[in-house]
Amino acid sequence: MMGVKSRVFHPIEAVTLEQLVPTDHFYRQLERTLDLRFVRELVRECYAAGGRPSIDPVVFFKLQLVLFFEGIRSERQLLAVAADRLSIRWYLGYDLSEPLPDHSSLTRFRDRYGIDIFRRFFDHVVEQCQTVGLIWGQELYIDATKVAADAALDSLQPRFAVEAHLTELFDPTTASDAADVAATACEPLVAPETAPHLARQLPEATVAALTEQAEQRHDWLAEAGRPDRTVVSGAYQRTADFRVSTTDPDASPVPLADGRTRLGYQDHYVVDG
Repeated sequence: MMGVKSRVFHPIEAVTLEQLVPTDHFYRQLERTLDLRFVRELVRECYAAGGRPSIDPVVFFKLQLVLFFEGIRSERQLLAVAADRLSIRWYLGYDLSEPLPDHSSLTRFRDRYGIDIFRRFFDHVVEQCQTVGLIWGQELYIDATKVAADAALDSLQPRFAVEAHLTELFDPTTASDAADVAATACEPLVAPETAPHLARQLPEATVAALTEQAEQRHDWLAEAGRPDRTVVSGAYQRTADFRVSTTDPDASPVPLADGRTRLGYQDHYVVDG
């Protein structure tokens, strides 16, 4: 006889997330291995001494890790996934009845912290992974893939005109509340004097040569990820060097295998061997 499933939902009794999330789940292993309490001290200068308590910065950075591990492309989608995933709720420390942060709060956090905080967070996480033996440091596997952007080729306009317009709109030096912005912005923190070392120590001559090469290259981190688009006479210029999308300035024209072109990104991964 064919069965028919009736949709009847009863109140949950005497059950907790601790019982519902398997003991060998990935996020339980991540919680045991990676201690993120250090981020509270890392971002302390970004907060006032008094006022209403904010979302725990540990929760923010945990959400950023979930964004990466789950391959999610937007923070709006991230919070939608977290809302109905018991394991993610457990990892964040939010009970079944607790409302999760709004996706717009994550945007404000990211703008407040700036790229320097993210860089130091990354360095500290790598150092912890090295300490517990998750990083070998002698082999690296590099791969890339193309990710489509939610923007049309018709949105491409001359870069100089778009950037001049955006500068006029958002330059804090021309805003009436420039003083308030400067007073409340988080000051860049001083980077640690020494970065965490990988297990393999290179010869001093090799380190010196690599350091010299790095100093001659474009400082991608200091420029917040913006590439050097200086026009050099006679040199090859990408389309993205002189045209930019008005709806997604970070997207670039990407050729597809079938000969078509659309806006997108090159997503790069480096995996320890």
